[in-house]
Amino acid sequence: MLIRSFVSLIVCAWALWAQAPDLIVHNAKVVTVDAQFRIAQAIAVTGDRLLAVGSNTEVLARKGPDTQLIDAGGKTILPGLMDSHVHATSASMYEFDHEIPTMETIADVLRYFKSRTAVVPKGEWIRLSQVFITRLREQRYPTRAELDSVAPDHPAIFATGPDASLNTMALQQSGITKDTPQPPGRPGKIELDPTTGEPTGILRSAAQFVKTPPRSGTAAQADRLLRLKMLLADYNSVGLTSVADRDASDSEVELYRTLRQRNELTCRVFLNYHIEPAQAWEKVEAQILKAANDPLHKPDPWLWLRGLKAYMDGGMLTGSAYMREPWGLSKIYGIADPNYRGMLYIQPDPLYRAVRLALQNDLQFTAHSQGDGAVHALIAAYERVNKEFSVRAQRPCITHSSFMSPEAIEKMRELGVVADMQPAWLERDGATLQTHFGNARLRYFHPYKSLFEAGVTVGGGSDHMQKVGSMRAINPYNPFYGMWVTLARQPRNAQSALHPEERITREQAIRLYTINNAFLMFSEKEKGSLEAGKLADFIVLQQDILTCPLDQVKGIQVAQTWVGGKRVYEAK
Repeated sequence: MLIRSFVSLIVCAWALWAQAPDLIVHNAKVVTVDAQFRIAQAIAVTGDRLLAVGSNTEVLARKGPDTQLIDAGGKTILPGLMDSHVHATSASMYEFDHEIPTMETIADVLRYFKSRTAVVPKGEWIRLSQVFITRLREQRYPTRAELDSVAPDHPAIFATGPDASLNTMALQQSGITKDTPQPPGRPGKIELDPTTGEPTGILRSAAQFVKTPPRSGTAAQADRLLRLKMLLADYNSVGLTSVADRDASDSEVELYRTLRQRNELTCRVFLNYHIEPAQAWEKVEAQILKAANDPLHKPDPWLWLRGLKAYMDGGMLTGSAYMREPWGLSKIYGIADPNYRGMLYIQPDPLYRAVRLALQNDLQFTAHSQGDGAVHALIAAYERVNKEFSVRAQRPCITHSSFMSPEAIEKMRELGVVADMQPAWLERDGATLQTHFGNARLRYFHPYKSLFEAGVTVGGGSDHMQKVGSMRAINPYNPFYGMWVTLARQPRNAQSALHPEERITREQAIRLYTINNAFLMFSEKEKGSLEAGKLADFIVLQQDILTCPLDQVKGIQVAQTWVGGKRVYEAK
């Protein structure tokens, strides 16, 4: 019986080897991203898999009478790129009913609110979210008076992460006064004018204070599906063939499920289901088990619910990331307490219980952890569970990990903890952070080289939340721009690079968006490199990423994108 099975296996392997491919792409510079980072000349595809990768002679020898041949003309081919962190469903709807212009100044913000008063009926809310003040020229919030001047007859809110600025009508409709108490056990602050004692309109960790009604004109399900498909197609246009949605709600899971059932996904999607570990344990347990028992939890190359996502701390860009040392006084971030360290949302015991149950149920756990205090707190939870059973196989993750330390990196190596990071923030916000914290405190801010050298697997992502357009998005999702950031480490509006000793090589930058992200998604045996037997996800570039001048890396264009052996994008 064993001999018969072995012979059958040999016959099947030979049949696959001898099979004529459906497609051969030759005369190319194929960057395989295999363990040796070998460069080949051609690839052969059968169905949705790579049949062969090698020299022109080797691969063309497999050509059959029906094999499609594509001469790449010497162009560079990479494995399909991956983004470790997107919020595609919400991002696709951000401009559903109107375009939101790029804003660089307070005047731009006020102009937007003024324009909306001509469209939104009086008395209805005007909302603007995720225009970070650290990226505005003035680096501050619009004041209550400024919002009143352009929108006196509408409640208006300018929200950034957990913080917000409200006008007078928005304060009134939310019932916010100088006497409004802080909810017990929850972070949050209503800023008061030191002269008048009245609210300035600026709220820190504001969600529990603001009472905005549901949005009117809710989009139909068909609109949401269409917009999501449009965004996935735009991801394809910059070379993305796989993404990880790091915070999916029930309704968002259903959108993906519908597209999968219709065979309309053009990006492979790794899902993290949103949970709230700080609530009653019965509810947390129910959330975790719901994800574990969902049919999408079974491995699927197109859509896999394999992880959970929580929030450890606040935002790096809003002055609420949880740090090991005090933030320091800041007018930009509104910090007046010299001992303030940021916001920590989950305490050790509920975090431990959630992590333990998630990992026991084959669910990768990750949490938004911006500050080094939050990073250490999450690692401590992983270490506590690891004393009961090894966590390595479940690849526990830290999302963002913007501020790190040598001790954190070493613990991650020991435990097998992976990181989902966003290089764009170094370029977009490094100068502001350097001004506030100083150069020394940013030594382990996005320390890519240290992570690679320690053997910690880190993947590159965008945290794309708003707008369609890889560079017009508030958090850009162009992976070549992300690679360039890790190579140059040059913040905008800064005179010099930020800790250039943490620059990585082009090979490492490519791995960041290919095989490393495949590992974060438990799919390194299926994708992330161009090797026989793996999925035929690959892209053809207009420029050679290995030899072009450094500053041109961020502008590399994609000529073609293929997913599962099918072309899903071609440049016009």
